[in-house]
Parts: sequence; structure tokens; C-alpha cells
Amino acid sequence: MNDNYRTFFGLNKEPFGADISLSEILKTPELVGVKDRFDYVIRLGAIGLVTGEVGSGKSTALRYALEKLHPSEYRPLYITASSGSIMEFYRQFVDALDIHLSSNSKAIMVRMIKKEITNLIREKKMKIVLIVDEASLMRLEVFAELHTICQFEKDSKPWLPIILAGQNNLIDKLTWRSSQSLASRIVAKSHLEGVDLKGMEKYLQHHLTIAGVDQMLFDPTAATAIHQGSGGLFRKANHLARGALIAATVDKSGVVNAEHVRLAATEVF
Repeated sequence: MNDNYRTFFGLNKEPFGADISLSEILKTPELVGVKDRFDYVIRLGAIGLVTGEVGSGKSTALRYALEKLHPSEYRPLYITASSGSIMEFYRQFVDALDIHLSSNSKAIMVRMIKKEITNLIREKKMKIVLIVDEASLMRLEVFAELHTICQFEKDSKPWLPIILAGQNNLIDKLTWRSSQSLASRIVAKSHLEGVDLKGMEKYLQHHLTIAGVDQMLFDPTAATAIHQGSGGLFRKANHLARGALIAATVDKSGVVNAEHVRLAATEVF
């Protein structure tokens, strides 16, 4: 699909994109709530959860919270989890810390991870925070052992706060008895859901403004169709909104209506 719709509607860049700057992120109450809990978890050196359906804004919320941390004070470590073993998790952790290690020994990897974190905190005066995205993919064996990586000086130093982010089944995995030691360290939970119709209208207008158009291009029927078609989830709303703009351009309509959204919906899942 070409970008003629941008010229047709006077948009100065691709609308409804994920690559917006920190200042352009819509500051919803839910986003601020994630940030507040994020800061609380870091302050206590504990564990926090961010859950929600695919496309609900978890990654955006994490980026917003992370980019508020001062780079001279904090060293954030970001891991995208997999369905691999605990050894795979430790390898990812070693890579995040830029540790060059040829050994496949779990004991050595854990020792090197803790040594590096201790050095960063004591020698370089840095604070660490570990973000584990897609944590709902992790095996139960990882949940059973993950708490041990947080234990420093006989578990007296809360030096490694962790934020676990994932889909709703992350909560289910944390209720298993084998995950109890990890779950007991959780002090804050954020759950992101789809927005209501008013929130969706605000979201659509916000992204149009970012792209250089102040007027609302989506009529009430289109906004309702996008809200219903996306379930209030931002990622799918982005696809529907952009596709509807393209359909309206083909129709030479200066206003997007529900039929344009319906046509866009045939192209996305």
C-alpha cells in the first residue's frame, strides 16, 4: 500500500506508529499508574508485575517508565524472555550485563552475574533494574529458581529489583506452589486493559495531532467501529485506524466512517 493517504489528509508523517518519542506518548492514568508502581518496586528492590492482553500498551508503559530513569544513576537491563530453560535465561542475563563468558556452568554464570551487579552497585554507584518482557513465556522451572538471583549477602541487600511483564497467564504461573518464593517478593501489580470509547477517541485524536492534523478525521461511527474492532487495545486500533485512512483516501472521502474501518478490518487479524 502506498502513502498517498498522507498527502490526501495532510499528514506530515506515518500516523499511529509505535516509534513515537517519549514526549509524544499519551499520558493515560493507566500509564502513570505503571510508572508509579515501577518506581515503588525499584525503591524497595522488590519485584513488580505488568500484565495485559497483546497490544494493550505494556511495552510502551515500560519504555515510558524506563526513560524517566536518570542514566547516570541507573543501569536498566532488558531481557525478552523465551520458553527456554533456566540456563537460557542466565545466558540472556549474562549478555545483558556484557559479560564475556565461555562456560556453560550454571553456578559460574550465577556467580559472575552477582559479582558484576555487586561491582556496579558498590564500585560504580549504579542502581540496577531488570526488565523481563514476555515473562509469561517462561517455563515453571524458571519461575521456581528466579528468586535466587535476587539474593545478595544472605538476602539482606535488595540490589536487583525485577519487573516481569507479560500476558494474563503470567499470573497463573505465579500461583503455582513452585513459584511461591518468587511470588512472595511481588509488591506491586499493574494490569492494562482496553480503553473505553471515550479513551479511544482521545487516543485517535492524539495520534492525528502527532502526525500534524488537529481536526478529528474519524466520525463517531468510525471511532466506535475502531473501538469495537480492537477491543480497546491500542496496537490493533493503530492498524485499523491507519487502514481506514487508506480506505477513505481510495473513496476520496475527507472523513473516515465505519465502512472504511470495516474495509480495514479485512486486512488485519
